[in-house]
Amino acid sequence: MALFTFLLCFSIFLLGLIFYLKRLSKEYYLLACCRQLKTVDGSKISDKVYIVPGRTIFGNNFDILNSNPEDIYHWSRDLYKRAKGKPYALYFYQACIYTITSPEAVQEVFQSQSLTTKGVVYELVRPFLGEGLLVSSEQHWHDRRKLLTPAFHFNILQSFIEVFKNETLKLVNLLSAKKDQNVNLNEIISEFTLNSVCETALGVSLNDISGSSEYRKIIHELELVMVKRLCNPFMYYPLVFKLFGDYKGFYKNVKVAHNFSSKIITKKREEFQKRQFAKETVHENDDETGKRKRYAMLDTLFHAESQGVIDHRGICDEVNTFMFEGYDTTATCLIFTLFNLAVHSDIQEKCYREVKNYDLPAMSISDFNQLEYLERVVKETLRLQPSVPFISRCCREDTELNGVILSAGSQINIHILDIMRDEQHFPDPLKYDPDRFLPENSLNRHPYAFLPFSAGSRNCIGQRFAMLEIKAMLVGILQNFRVLPVTTPEDIRYENGLVLRTKENVLVKMVKRAN
Repeated sequence: MALFTFLLCFSIFLLGLIFYLKRLSKEYYLLACCRQLKTVDGSKISDKVYIVPGRTIFGNNFDILNSNPEDIYHWSRDLYKRAKGKPYALYFYQACIYTITSPEAVQEVFQSQSLTTKGVVYELVRPFLGEGLLVSSEQHWHDRRKLLTPAFHFNILQSFIEVFKNETLKLVNLLSAKKDQNVNLNEIISEFTLNSVCETALGVSLNDISGSSEYRKIIHELELVMVKRLCNPFMYYPLVFKLFGDYKGFYKNVKVAHNFSSKIITKKREEFQKRQFAKETVHENDDETGKRKRYAMLDTLFHAESQGVIDHRGICDEVNTFMFEGYDTTATCLIFTLFNLAVHSDIQEKCYREVKNYDLPAMSISDFNQLEYLERVVKETLRLQPSVPFISRCCREDTELNGVILSAGSQINIHILDIMRDEQHFPDPLKYDPDRFLPENSLNRHPYAFLPFSAGSRNCIGQRFAMLEIKAMLVGILQNFRVLPVTTPEDIRYENGLVLRTKENVLVKMVKRAN
């Protein structure tokens, strides 16, 4: 009896201690978060920001421990619902993470001249992308942006369109040979976009380079390791990651990716060094057959290297960055667009009627710009399924934002996916409706309600490049095939990483159209 009484009292004491520690911890992290967040007018911070309570006695630090990309997607959506339209804040990794999910709240970020430094999450990408345009900050980023912007001038894009059309025709021939078999979009589209970006922006055909299939495979593996590190605050420390994380596997894959991009740089450098530098300009750039050669982003980088503006390491960083961003995000958009067209046959038929009378090999940029309905379809896909679901910024100094003062070191997460599903600006937001982007329906919409390519000074440098590539491929496929669904909307399970993905491959059936 005495033992029973002791055990009962000890159990009650233990439960009370756990409850007390949990309450103390919750209050501690609430106070810690509030110390980094203050209202301008002196009101309660909870009136303006939803402070997310932690799942454990350690606040938010282990809320997503051992989560996978699918778990993170649903966790983010749950926090969005709980916040009920307000920005929400977590105390994670000894810093406040202020999360924005509405156009009104994000406007001040993109208009700010000081909030251009990327958040701490991008440090996890740095071993792969170095000081490339995605990761770099401040003056370094400004100089690189200024250097690379001319490489995506309208006149340069005009030469790229021929590659997009040729790659599309190759894809159409490949699909024709499948004869009504199920098509794995994740495999076939990513191969198309990698070929396109290498032959246009980098000026090298992958027919001359081995290792492209391995490169596509390891990119996803690299991202999975980054997501695992994101979920565990201890893994942010390089030493802990080296001792207890998948350090060897990660850096092995980084080496594979870097070796592949190095082959491309070496191939292009050999061609570049054979030219007569004194006679070449962007406008006078003919090969031995008299045909005008395409001016690639790598040409810009090599010219800058010869002038001492960039070194070899810098060229590698920019090539790795543009290969990753230029092929993977575009592939994601194309996969989701074809999936949506397969599911919505009426919308697909409208697209077909718009494109059927064009001669793809003869189409110009002007012709592609006239495909207004197809562009609305692409925009609606990017709204509902943005290739990049969130971006991040870091406060280098105390910053006033939306009536709240964030202390230096605070992180700002911008959930693009939630912003573009805001029902105030997009009624019935989960419905797929390209007519949302009719001029009359877009007239009074908030300027930051639609931002699949980010916005402000750090918007995507290649957005016109991507839209042109996407349209070219869609025209080729729609002119030749009816796209039928195999994967259904109920089968789709989203994964939230650096890029929005599906857990399983997306399958469709391509049925040849009668001539």
